[in-house]
Amino acid sequence: MALRRFVPTLFGSDWWDIIDYPERLMDQLFATNVFEDDLLTDLGTNTRRRRQSSLADSGKSEIKNDKDRFQIALNVKHFKPEEIEVKVRDNYVEIHGKHEEKSDQNGFVAREFTRRYMLPSSCNSETVNCSLNPDGMLTVLAPKNAIEAPVKERKLPLKFEGRKSGGDSK
Repeated sequence: MALRRFVPTLFGSDWWDIIDYPERLMDQLFATNVFEDDLLTDLGTNTRRRRQSSLADSGKSEIKNDKDRFQIALNVKHFKPEEIEVKVRDNYVEIHGKHEEKSDQNGFVAREFTRRYMLPSSCNSETVNCSLNPDGMLTVLAPKNAIEAPVKERKLPLKFEGRKSGGDSK
């Protein structure tokens, strides 16, 4: 009975939260704020889960790969358009964003990220384009090449090549 009282303090209120907690503080969450609760924990409790923000605010990308196109959507609202570079190199789309250190109410902030995505083999790297909407959502679009349907049956023309050799005609 006495051991039962210590289990909640060892594992927190829901011990399954341990599994969902990221291994590193900044895994995929480069564009969100770090709260004081994320850095400080009480001695008697387990680490607390980070406050979850929406996918659009998290810095994670959304990839769609359907029969007509390959599309990447990434929220880069913390960067100005001139701080973002998108390029295609060796069949990869590379997105890089960086802004220099600047001060805010809590100190200094500098942000930088790089994301690389391999284009499907059905995409031509020459047709890739990108756009940035006013909300800071970057969209990279690569149309897929049209694949012709295989022909099920085709009649081949028969070519005659000269005369019959080695035989007498009567």
